[in-house]
Amino acid sequence: MVRQDVAEIRALIARHKRWDVIFGLIGILCLAIGLLTFATLFVDMLLDGYTRLRPEFFTEFPSRRAGQAGILSAWIGTVMVMIVTAVVAVPLGVAAGIYLEEYAPSNWMTDVIEINISNLAGVPSIVYGLLALGLFVYQFGLGQSVATAGLTLALLILPVVIVATREAIRAIPGAIREAAYALGATKWQVVQGHILPYSTGGILTGVIIGMARAIGETAPIITVGALTFIAFLPPSPLQAEAPFISFEWLMSPFTVMPIQIFNWTSRPDPAFQANAAAAGFILVFMTLAMNGLAIWLRYRIRRNIKW
Repeated sequence: MVRQDVAEIRALIARHKRWDVIFGLIGILCLAIGLLTFATLFVDMLLDGYTRLRPEFFTEFPSRRAGQAGILSAWIGTVMVMIVTAVVAVPLGVAAGIYLEEYAPSNWMTDVIEINISNLAGVPSIVYGLLALGLFVYQFGLGQSVATAGLTLALLILPVVIVATREAIRAIPGAIREAAYALGATKWQVVQGHILPYSTGGILTGVIIGMARAIGETAPIITVGALTFIAFLPPSPLQAEAPFISFEWLMSPFTVMPIQIFNWTSRPDPAFQANAAAAGFILVFMTLAMNGLAIWLRYRIRRNIKW
């Protein structure tokens, strides 16, 4: 009887191991298909646009002549919009995540807020564009400006930053908090001295991934009125005279990389398709670099943490 039970248990374990191997192989196959598809598209863009990947491509304005067109106004506009997005979304998202995880009371109102934050992460980006069009462009009178685009994308990635902050805080062992409270630390001292330093890696990862998503968004930027052809740059934020800092660039018209790519792909001239491929390759490379930076920072910071 005992031998029969042991044999049945071994057969059950063997069957489960067999299913584990099958699902593992299926997962590897799906991953390989995804990576192969992405690599094919990435290499195809490189082959189509490598002739345009010259220094002049980064320093020239868009032009009606494909051979003279560049992405200067597009990548400058992208950087400025990302600055506004980061300045708005990161402090608000991190502060909201800390409040919900450490300070918010456990009641129905907090539950409603948490559910809505999770739902906002799945809202189509065009909805944020329509919201920004009515709120920032018309209600607040910001117009079709860098500030409007930055605020729109900040709303877009805010749920991502909040969720990433909360998950990073939850990963900290409860014993850390209990030890700090046992030594007489206040809640803010625990947050400042333990929670934030230990969760920095996870928070930075979420922030960078959110920014990587925002940098490639097109629908909300088109909705708020980004220009498809622009042959000038916004005013410089730095000045030679006091007060040395100018905020005029926030209200300046703009364009971004996805809009420039969309403009070139809509033209029938094959030469503009090469420009679009080169710009697309640069945009994908920027996104991959940001995701790689997030992984490296998370690994580097977590390696230095001693629980």
